[in-house]
Amino acid sequence: MITFCVSLVLLVVGALVYSRYVEKVFGVEPERRTPCYSQEDGVDYVPMPTWKVFLIQFLNIAGTGPIFGAIMGILFGPAAYLWIVFGCLFAGGVHDYLSGMISLRKGGVSLPEMVGDELGSVARIVMRIFSVTLLVLVGTVFVVTPADLLGNMTAGSFATPLFWTCIIFVYYLLATLLPISSLIGRVYPVFGIALLVMALGVGVNIVVNPGWMPEVTDGLSSHHPGGLPVFPMLCITIACGAISGFHGTQNPLMARCMTNERDGRRVFYWAMVAEGIVALIWAAAAIKFFGDYGTLGNAGTPGVIVNKICSSWMGVVGAALAVLGVVAAPVTSGDTAFRSARLIVSDMFKMKKGGACNRVLVTLPMFAVSVLLMFLDFNVLWRYFAWCNQTLATITLWASAVWLVRQSRSCWMAVLPAVFMTVVCVCYIIVAPEGFLLPYWIGLVSGIVVSIVVSILFFVWKSKR
Repeated sequence: MITFCVSLVLLVVGALVYSRYVEKVFGVEPERRTPCYSQEDGVDYVPMPTWKVFLIQFLNIAGTGPIFGAIMGILFGPAAYLWIVFGCLFAGGVHDYLSGMISLRKGGVSLPEMVGDELGSVARIVMRIFSVTLLVLVGTVFVVTPADLLGNMTAGSFATPLFWTCIIFVYYLLATLLPISSLIGRVYPVFGIALLVMALGVGVNIVVNPGWMPEVTDGLSSHHPGGLPVFPMLCITIACGAISGFHGTQNPLMARCMTNERDGRRVFYWAMVAEGIVALIWAAAAIKFFGDYGTLGNAGTPGVIVNKICSSWMGVVGAALAVLGVVAAPVTSGDTAFRSARLIVSDMFKMKKGGACNRVLVTLPMFAVSVLLMFLDFNVLWRYFAWCNQTLATITLWASAVWLVRQSRSCWMAVLPAVFMTVVCVCYIIVAPEGFLLPYWIGLVSGIVVSIVVSILFFVWKSKR
């Protein structure tokens, strides 16, 4: 309990201090006109109040990530608490703030365009393909999971995954095509508040219910049932609660709705911190509820675990909140995944903003691909997604560092997490079961070598400027 409480305090206090430093280095200009005014189109560029932008951003990036990832991550032991805190403060918060604010400065451009401006045309093309593929994959998977669950929870003609798949796709289509203020702007704040309430309720029950919780004094070695090492596996398992490349694809949605640059710290950095708090709570709740690593490891899927914890600790209300967590949360991440993909394709072909025909022209092919993908086995593809997610974040951090150098600002707050995440991603794909499955020392050495080479290239380029 002590480690959990200290971690929670460190995350909040650290964010209060470091977020101001990040904002200062970036150099906000409150008088600068934001894209929601300079490019207002009534569809994607729409001025919104800060509180609503924050809640939409939080739900966009959260989904089930900080819940499921944290439940799986605590199997590595108390090191999970440290990764959530320090990853969130120095990697995830910086990544989200810089990618969101740079997009804002560039007129709300999508992530591939932002990265391409800083790293070149080849990086732009790679990021376009990479981002759209991942977003369509995310949207598709977030149809299958809640549709299966709803099919099992209902009766009669509604008790089929196919029925709920159709309902979710209709919602996705509306959320992707309609103005952001029409559906997302109305629904998301409600679900965002509900997700925070669920986390708060679980947090209170962590305190009032008896049970064992791991402490840092127990050691930082891995307790994973599969014998996986803490590094780099933990950094891939807990992504959304610490740092996630998916966030970079979502940030432009809100960059197009913010009314002042001063809101960037509250919208981007603090939404990441809120997600980190949710991750801390669920990591602690999972291990305390089941009492030991072995029992938790055999308790079933994260969705089953969420339902058990909420129902046991909070009764009927908890069961309803659990449904929110495993149904509404993924659906509200899937719809913005498709919307982000639409914006990326529109930016790619420089289509007229706000045009209804263009929106339909871009959206329908993506939905057709998504329907076809639903007939494939996603087990292998989804295991790779976690790695792709962190690789996307790493590339975004390097692009942010380049932007800071070009603006004659200190780049260290982006470079240091970029170096660390480069080691993580290279090491993981070499040693992971779904990767090359080579010896651990080869992965670690390879990660360090690649990170050194990329760092040298960066600083050689920097010195020439």
